[in-house]
Amino acid sequence: MVKEKWFRWGIGVMMLFLIIFLGTKISFIFTPLVIIVQTLLPPIIVSGVLYYLLRPLVNRLEKKMPRTLAIILVFLGIAGLMTAIVFIVGPELQRQYNHFVENLPSYITSVQQWVLSIMEKDWFQNFQESNYVENITAYIENNAKNMLENAGATAANAIGMIANTVMVLVLVPFVLFFMLKDGEQAPKFLYKILPRRHKEEAEDILDDMDGALSAYIQGQMIVSFCVGLTTYIGYLIIGLDYSLVLGLIAMVTNVIPFIGPWFGAFPAVIVGLLDSPLQALLVVVVVVIAQQIDSNITSPLVMGKKLNVHPLTIIFVLLVAGKFGGLFGMIFAVPVYALLKVIVSHMYRYWKLE
Repeated sequence: MVKEKWFRWGIGVMMLFLIIFLGTKISFIFTPLVIIVQTLLPPIIVSGVLYYLLRPLVNRLEKKMPRTLAIILVFLGIAGLMTAIVFIVGPELQRQYNHFVENLPSYITSVQQWVLSIMEKDWFQNFQESNYVENITAYIENNAKNMLENAGATAANAIGMIANTVMVLVLVPFVLFFMLKDGEQAPKFLYKILPRRHKEEAEDILDDMDGALSAYIQGQMIVSFCVGLTTYIGYLIIGLDYSLVLGLIAMVTNVIPFIGPWFGAFPAVIVGLLDSPLQALLVVVVVVIAQQIDSNITSPLVMGKKLNVHPLTIIFVLLVAGKFGGLFGMIFAVPVYALLKVIVSHMYRYWKLE
């Protein structure tokens, strides 16, 4: 019985659970490791995304000049592009911000009138007679007290977040430079420490992982830019206020598959409602048209079927990732799933061959 495969698998699973259980009992040992990972992970992730976006350009320039010089030229080009964007887009953003500040009192008045009109409805009067309003009021008061009590901790967390953001922005250029310079050499180190008979399989796994990440990141950035541009043009056509800001929001939130575009549409619908219900309806029409263009034209042309992940699978992955990791979990759910799928498929094929 000891030689049976199911028995060995059972022993392996029991040993894994035992290791996990013992790890929970000495979790304090792993605290420094967790802190190190939390500190280094954000700049590595940001640099990794930029690495896959800039690597094709650096590889193309490397054919005509040394790689270090190509990276420096790319960095200078990015700095020039960002400066141009600030000078071109900055005045429009400033104008829309000033317009928002000037119209803020009228927006507040519109919201107050809308709330008063709701309170005059018969159904609201019936609702108010019940205990629901008292319960909601008590809940708000309790939460307000907790928020005031935790105001100091919230301020400290905000300062810490700002400091971490500044640190990430400072570290990213240096990490990105060495990724672009020596990133191609990293797999060779792994090949050296692996047995020779596993080298070919490791090369296939790393190549497929690299291809999956590259396809997803580059494709997602292009698709998000196209969605943001299409939405911005649509908002301009219907005459929506703050069209540039709302278009940028649509571009950023489109990074989250399926549900991200509707998150980005929510502020635009609110702005449209402050104008008129018809304007809000036009906003929804613009978002639907932009998503149809993305689903039927942009995404198939840019993304294709490189990831080979079924849409229903993506929905399930997003639901689970959102439950465990919130917004950031949903952003990284699809690429992480694609990597795990590559690893598991290769390992299963290798196991079958063995």
